[in-house]
Amino acid sequence: MVVDPGAHIFALPPGVDFPRELVAGLIERFADRPPEAMARVRLYLNSGRMRRRVREYFLESGARYLPQLLLISDLGADPLAGLPMPVPSLRRKLELTRLVEELTRRLPEFEAGSSHFALAESLASLMAEMQSEGVHPERLDRLDIAETHARHWQQSLAFIRIIARYFETDGELDAEARQRLVVETLAQTWRDAPSADPVIVAGSTGSRGATALFMRLVAHLPEGLVVLPGFDRDMTDKAWNSLDSSLFPIEDHPQYRFLALLRGLDLTPTSVQDWRAIAAPDPARNRLVSLALRPAPVTDQWREEGGSLGDLETACTGLSLITARDPREEALAIALALREATERQVQAALITPDRLLARRVAAALDRWGIVPDDSAGQPLQQTAPGRLLRHVAQIGGQQLPIAELMILLKHPLSATGAGGEARGRHLRNTRELELYLRRNGPAFPDADALADWAAKSPEERGIWAEWLAGILSQIVAPLPDHLPTRVEAHLALCEAIAAGPGGDPAASELWREAGGREALRLMSDLREQAEHAGDVSAADYADLINRHLQGGMVRQTLTAHPLIAIWGTLEARAQGAELVICGGLNEGSWPEAPAPDPWLSRQMRLESGLLLPERQIGLSAHDFQQAVAAPQVILSRAGRDAEAQTIPSRWLNRLLNLIKGLPEQNGAAALKAMEARGQRWIDLAQELERPKITLTPAPRPSPKPPVEDRPRELPVTAIQTLIRDPYAIYARRILRLRPLDPLRPEPDPLLRGQVLHEIVETFVKTHVEGETLDAARTRLLAITQEVLEAKIPWPSTQRIWFARIHGIAEKFCRDEEGRRVKGTPAVIEKKGSIPLQKVNFTLSAKPDRIDILEDGSAEIFDYKTGEPPGDAEVLAFNKQMLLEAAMVSRGAFEQIGPRDVSAMTYIRLGGDGETRTMGQTIKVKDREETPEDSWAKLEELIARYLRPSQGFTARRAMQKARDVSDYDQLSRFGEWDITDTPPKEGSA
Repeated sequence: MVVDPGAHIFALPPGVDFPRELVAGLIERFADRPPEAMARVRLYLNSGRMRRRVREYFLESGARYLPQLLLISDLGADPLAGLPMPVPSLRRKLELTRLVEELTRRLPEFEAGSSHFALAESLASLMAEMQSEGVHPERLDRLDIAETHARHWQQSLAFIRIIARYFETDGELDAEARQRLVVETLAQTWRDAPSADPVIVAGSTGSRGATALFMRLVAHLPEGLVVLPGFDRDMTDKAWNSLDSSLFPIEDHPQYRFLALLRGLDLTPTSVQDWRAIAAPDPARNRLVSLALRPAPVTDQWREEGGSLGDLETACTGLSLITARDPREEALAIALALREATERQVQAALITPDRLLARRVAAALDRWGIVPDDSAGQPLQQTAPGRLLRHVAQIGGQQLPIAELMILLKHPLSATGAGGEARGRHLRNTRELELYLRRNGPAFPDADALADWAAKSPEERGIWAEWLAGILSQIVAPLPDHLPTRVEAHLALCEAIAAGPGGDPAASELWREAGGREALRLMSDLREQAEHAGDVSAADYADLINRHLQGGMVRQTLTAHPLIAIWGTLEARAQGAELVICGGLNEGSWPEAPAPDPWLSRQMRLESGLLLPERQIGLSAHDFQQAVAAPQVILSRAGRDAEAQTIPSRWLNRLLNLIKGLPEQNGAAALKAMEARGQRWIDLAQELERPKITLTPAPRPSPKPPVEDRPRELPVTAIQTLIRDPYAIYARRILRLRPLDPLRPEPDPLLRGQVLHEIVETFVKTHVEGETLDAARTRLLAITQEVLEAKIPWPSTQRIWFARIHGIAEKFCRDEEGRRVKGTPAVIEKKGSIPLQKVNFTLSAKPDRIDILEDGSAEIFDYKTGEPPGDAEVLAFNKQMLLEAAMVSRGAFEQIGPRDVSAMTYIRLGGDGETRTMGQTIKVKDREETPEDSWAKLEELIARYLRPSQGFTARRAMQKARDVSDYDQLSRFGEWDITDTPPKEGSA
């Protein structure tokens, strides 16, 4: 082994297969030693994937002893004497949540809107960072921010000083504190007695304080070695020196961490030796990328060194550039490139930090039956157990609306504890219950509604309804703000849902498969640590479950394709793929935007010695430099996302700008060739998406059903629909199609009208002779309160609609007193009908109210919850009042017989409670119309629609182009528009 301290640092260039070359170099160095010497080596690696690949390459190299393959993170679990094992991180977060809750209670303006658990997580990360970086509370005490920082940071720092002291004095160690302490203990031990066995650290950049300390410690050992990944040999001394600014270190550069490590060892970049004499896959491209990634303040080096890059077409031969229109096109183009790699038997990998893009690519590959080896796996939150746990946590302690109930019942894990046949009955009952509730309500189902449904069913559904009623009772049951109680109730409820009626929770699918086992592990951890939390409300508990499950990942259980992989950026260091696709190269994605720190400002972090946000960007830059150095590389981005245009990644921008800025080196031609190679995949994606057949858009429908099937009776309110949208009459009255009631019932205008009409009807019918104005107003408000409580399940809506009536109560009662003086209500919500004389047709109506006046004539009233129609609307299509007047004059209502109509009045149940009275004749400019005129036009209209040649045209004369019909989907509106002429021929 080496003996020169300056020779303990080795490196491999970007683009090489780091684990393969690491193993090869290690075998070379131990070739002249006994076989058992390799078994004494302790090889510390940076990730589990790196360890797996190192083990694979050792096994491929033949029969031999393997070194001890360890992870640097395992140091924290090293059972050194005298050091207790670390405290579970969840316990620490729950303890911090209590402190954060007290802080926000005393300072409500501090990070208003953030959840307590989210703040506790960020605070736990800060404490872990302080422990890993060796930043003691005294460093915080020396910060003077009284005049230079906002009050928020002053409050935050005062709080952190208290918390940091608590961490220092607490006898129980966190994982990061124990890791640092283990390294410091090793330093003291090895100072007195250096390790006799070889110790090697490989694959790490030393980005965390404890890791960097351990690497420096190993580098000083006589038998210690450090092997750096992706070390840039093309950096000049001037470039290295530019990274260490006197004001702010340029930590966002990919090589900065190596410089910091070497400075800590009193070494220079020239002291780093090659681990093996092996060249990068494309040295010319490495030189190009190295120059492109120089720090922004020294980009003048582009001019100085650009001429030495040579022909850029050669350097860019292995590069392709995909600039897709949107993420969907990008994912499909990437999937096509990966599919071709399988045909060519080429090892290929997509490297991206964008998990949504990774899922899109995996979904696109599924059409060809290709399952990629996804290193990240599936987030537990998106698995069936994770979704059920989150949903049940969110709905706890509240009445369940229909939609939320259906989500619960249709979940793939519901009622799986009694076998497949029971699951089938469960789904059938769920479907029937959904249709019943959507038609009949209530908006918030309860045990009584379930019992009514079960009683009306021809099948035996009582047991199932009783089981569901028990589930609902558990959901709405109030729970104390005690986390252990909430956890137990939550788990019991989830198991009852999964078991089903008469089922066994242990036999259900809830805790089975990889997702179920991971969910059970996390929930068991929460159950064990729940006693360390304070009071937790229902909303806080839902947030806690959501964030706690974010820590779970479920690995792919299906057999993955051996050639296709999807990696995160960290795996770029362990890569060994011939084709690498760097996907999602947009700002905010790669690099990801640093998460905002609610506790310390950037200046405070710098002065206290903590990590700066640029450090994470620098690590991402190093991962990019590694990935882009592969033999074949596709750089991919989407020009826009779901919201706006995107900005190319800063590294992609620099690379392209450098290439374009060197025309003497054929930069323009090189860039054009890169784009052409990328455009091939975009063209293939567009071709794949192009429909193989062309469908002719549907024409504007105007069906002509047989005359005998056409309606012979309509209510007066449907005449407006017949004028505006005849197709709706055809669909509803002839095809007998009804729009399905919404899955999420809402207090819509229809319900508001029904409820307010019922209030006024009850008020008029319960009139008290000689009642004072105050008494009438009190009675109206009492009726309003009673009806709203009975008909409206939404408390907020009850208050809003009560306020609407309260605002007009006095005026309405005063106007009602005046109406009582002029006449007497004779018809209140009573149906009447009368046949037309010229055609076989009956018109019906159910007026809100008809009063008989002192002179024997009638006045028709219509209650409106919105703005009453104007005269122009009445003349054009709103014929209800005119036709009702014509019906009254013809004796359509038995209670009053034939009467002359002297007035027609609209009463608005809202706004200012205004009224609008129309006379016998409606006039607008040179047009006028009486009830008799409307009656004659009605007869003509009905006669026309009883002719075989007359079609029921869709959206014939809608009032507004944006108006929506219940039957727009049936008529395929959108394939045609209102300017299209309906076909002359048609049938039902």
